[in-house]
Amino acid sequence: MFEASHPEVLRAVRAALEEDIGPGDVTTRSTIPESARAEGRYYARQPMTLAGVELLPPIFTERGGVDALDIHHSSGVRLQPGDCVATVRGKAWTLLECERTSLNFLQRLSGVATVARRYSDAVSHTKCRILDTRKTTPGLRRLEKMAVAAGGAVNHRIGLFDAILIKNNHISAAGGVRAALERALPSGLSVEIEVRTLDELDEALACGATKLLLDNLTPPQAAEWIARINGRASVELSGGITLDTVAAYAESGADFISVGALTHSAPAVDLNFRVQLV
Repeated sequence: MFEASHPEVLRAVRAALEEDIGPGDVTTRSTIPESARAEGRYYARQPMTLAGVELLPPIFTERGGVDALDIHHSSGVRLQPGDCVATVRGKAWTLLECERTSLNFLQRLSGVATVARRYSDAVSHTKCRILDTRKTTPGLRRLEKMAVAAGGAVNHRIGLFDAILIKNNHISAAGGVRAALERALPSGLSVEIEVRTLDELDEALACGATKLLLDNLTPPQAAEWIARINGRASVELSGGITLDTVAAYAESGADFISVGALTHSAPAVDLNFRVQLV
């Protein structure tokens, strides 16, 4: 689930370690002998969906001095307070140098996965799937999208380069729905278009659109528009949809609901790292 060896992931790991450790952990090196060996354990301190634990090997490998690393639960697993996530043994300096960076990744990514799981669970009685967005932390998009998937939601496009999503500003700049679609559809890429009125909806369908984005509708409005589409295109809903309202939107017949809050508003979960000498 987590491509820990992906170049973007490894760059993020190295940048995070460099940011935190710099030329060296002066506190650890001032207080603990270089020869000291220790064991560290990661524990969940609240209910959560785990994500990012697969980053522990590259984090500790980058610093060296680890004898053993045992991962007890993989990304996507639901944890309860007190569950041990992973155990690492080796040089005390390495364990303490990597403590905060590893926790930052685990807490942030597990927070994303936990929110994604809540949304996915809320619509599990329908055919609708939850999508993420590009509203991610700069430099961490691939990791946050992996965390979304660990939480049971679906990744939308990774960026501006792998799929076409024609939104209202594109339509305005292109000169209308028809003009935008006529230029985009021959590309061979996946093409989705946002429609803001029923006239735009009808025009998009007449032009061959097969993926529609409906924004800022109420659940009854969404149900009305989806009935009008009548299976001629897949439908994504977006716009201010919360955990309290997502089920009602899913019950409108939508195929997908995109939720920026999966990444832009997910709170970090509570994990800790306990070290003892061995």
